[in-house]
Amino acid sequence: MFMTVIRLVIVTSVLLATLPAGAQGYPQRPVRMIAVAAGSGPDVIGRMLGAVFSERMGQQFYVENRPGAGGNVGAEFVARAAPDGYTLLMGSASQAISMTLFPKLGYDLMRDMTPVSMISTAPFVLVVHPSMPVRTVREWISLARSSRGQLLYSSGGAGTPPHLASQMLKTAAGINFIHVPYKGIMPAVNDLIGGHTHFSIAVTTAVLPLVQARRLRGLGVTSATRSALSPDMPTIAETIPGFEVIGWYGLFAPTGTPVTVISRLYQETQRAIAQPDVTQRLLAVGSEPQAMTAAAFSTFVQSEIRKWGKAVKDSNAQPD
Repeated sequence: MFMTVIRLVIVTSVLLATLPAGAQGYPQRPVRMIAVAAGSGPDVIGRMLGAVFSERMGQQFYVENRPGAGGNVGAEFVARAAPDGYTLLMGSASQAISMTLFPKLGYDLMRDMTPVSMISTAPFVLVVHPSMPVRTVREWISLARSSRGQLLYSSGGAGTPPHLASQMLKTAAGINFIHVPYKGIMPAVNDLIGGHTHFSIAVTTAVLPLVQARRLRGLGVTSATRSALSPDMPTIAETIPGFEVIGWYGLFAPTGTPVTVISRLYQETQRAIAQPDVTQRLLAVGSEPQAMTAAAFSTFVQSEIRKWGKAVKDSNAQPD
């Protein structure tokens, strides 16, 4: 009996020694979370999540900014990193868009990375200048049709999620308009306020305060159900059944990362976004916590690549 126990201890020790380093008591050292530019959605939410992870898992989770090429510089860096759980990507819908927008991408989101967990979603808002004689999505569609494609739409740049959301709305509503791209969402919104354009689709944080101040008029949100960020505003889907376009944020790891590490990160992410204080902080930056199993998140990302890809092709968007 004694020798059997000894043999079992030896075998167990050998097996543990052959496991990937990241699977043994992860994490054992600081973990970097790659995000795009400081102040961006992935950066802000990554820092928020990293603080919770650091407290719960006893190691520092910190954001490292690697901007460039629409987020692809950072994403490619993660795709080529060691699959040990110590280099992660704070991803967003931009990575799904890049799969079609950039013809010579240096990585494949589904081949080179593993979707770990959804974190939150961020609906967009259809807003118009207050002088426009419309107060509902239905009235706006009627005006767009009667204007014969002459309405001016301002966006923060070609190929951005809000721009492509407008393309999806154009297709769904059977209308046309003229796209006026700007270098960033605030110049686009400022020209809309000034009456130089007619409407825009923008992230909630950029336009909801202006809607509340009556400098813009909000017609509808792009999520399938009404948003906690603006519960009184109708969804576009209430007029166009089935319409849904959302921004989102999620955690990714290099392909080959141990399953135990993926599982730990998934569980900790779900615990974090369920905390009331984290929920409130996410809502404050225009994002709604979204629980989703790892398998469901993977399926979701695949569907997003197809969905955004069609919008890229339909709009003929080119990377700046």
